[in-house]
Amino acid sequence: MYIGVDCGTQSTKVVVIDLDGEAILGEASRPHRLLEGEKGRREQHPEEWIEAFRGAFDEAVSRAGIDRRAIRAIGVSGQQHGMVALDAAGDPVHPAKLWCDTETAMVNAALIERLGGESGCLDRLGLVLQTGYTASKVAWLREAHPEAYRRIESLLLTHDYLNFWLTGVKVAEAGDASGTGYFDTVTRRWRHDVFAEIAPELDPERVLPSLIDSQEPAGTLRPALAREFGLDENVLVASGGGDNMLGAIGTGNIAPGIVTLSLGTSGTVCAYSPEPVRAGSDMVANFCASHGGWLPLICTMNVTSASTLVRELFALDLATFGERLAAAPIGAEGVTVLPFFQGERVPALPHASAGFLGLTSLNLTQANLCRAVIESATFGLCYGLELLGELAEGASQIRLIGGGAKSPVWRQMVADITGTQVICPQITDAAALGAALQAAWCHRGDATLASLCARLVHLDETSLAEPDPASIASYAEVYGRYRQALAAHHGVPA
Repeated sequence: MYIGVDCGTQSTKVVVIDLDGEAILGEASRPHRLLEGEKGRREQHPEEWIEAFRGAFDEAVSRAGIDRRAIRAIGVSGQQHGMVALDAAGDPVHPAKLWCDTETAMVNAALIERLGGESGCLDRLGLVLQTGYTASKVAWLREAHPEAYRRIESLLLTHDYLNFWLTGVKVAEAGDASGTGYFDTVTRRWRHDVFAEIAPELDPERVLPSLIDSQEPAGTLRPALAREFGLDENVLVASGGGDNMLGAIGTGNIAPGIVTLSLGTSGTVCAYSPEPVRAGSDMVANFCASHGGWLPLICTMNVTSASTLVRELFALDLATFGERLAAAPIGAEGVTVLPFFQGERVPALPHASAGFLGLTSLNLTQANLCRAVIESATFGLCYGLELLGELAEGASQIRLIGGGAKSPVWRQMVADITGTQVICPQITDAAALGAALQAAWCHRGDATLASLCARLVHLDETSLAEPDPASIASYAEVYGRYRQALAAHHGVPA
């Protein structure tokens, strides 16, 4: 048996898989609080991740109804980019600053300039720094909270921190490290010269975790935790990785030809590449994959986070929101939403705010507003898909994951907007499944990851959505309207 953990923005999820039985035996989750403040501040307390892990683990294993001593390894997926700065005792010096935090936008712009602009970033890192990356968060802490900064003894990411709690060892792997902004994604190593521009007083040899291969274990479970959870003391903890990397594994996106698209709190689009990618747009992140190779990726910051705000504004439950969404026509009778409630990363608009455009006395309905926010969040992902260029153009199928993937209307919308066949894995919370599969790959060193994915990554044929030619043409017109609104209000070329 193997355990997969995904520590996301809203919750920590745990799955239990029986590899030989090719079955998922138990699942559970526990929520987190999001601390929001002025200027785009978005943070969490790492101790809440641990509390959520404990609760979700116990429930998932209990639901599985297994002998806990049959568990052989644990894999951890974590929301990318989060800054977990620890003191000498291993305690956070400041709440974890998250991927969606935009308070550091000005600091990030200054860092890009110091590194020689976009070309300098590409030469040193293989990608261009974005506001959400860890680098600007560390530099921000240095300026805003120098006393806390001076106490830093180690810098970890979300999944690194959970691995540290599980094993007592501080390590990192290339996939998640790619999103720090001080890691060379081409050569797969820390860039100490870049780190010196970010945090000149900190010794990278001391504060940065050791790098391990994606198939290596981070360590073994601490004896005290093994006793607490009723597990053997030799349980391995896999390297783990970022949620996007392990979500790719959980959808079987480990070879060219498939695109994974996530309709989660944020949205992501990624495709596997056996070689580093220098895309035509600097907004495409040349991240490493957490199984070897690369995972070029774009991320938008407002997907279900945006639809949830509209749903809660009208006090609708999910089922009623879905009814409103289905009731409105394509194009929402002229309503366009620029859903930048949390700023935006793609396109790069960290200080943007949301806007509802084209409202009249005739089209101002709940149904149209619900439809428009979903359409516009999807258009943002379509914009990102176009930036991936040949990697996306050659894809035969989009594998859809995240909470939004459970909506048949949204699935069909993605198929019609992209003109590509869409299907969901049976498990749409793919990052936790990917973490469990990586744990099995770590434990069973002679098994290929492809063979392991073949056992557990099953597609849900009932979720299949084929693009409808008539709807493709209708959405093309509405997408053009969205791009014109982007150009008019934010200067993004149409």
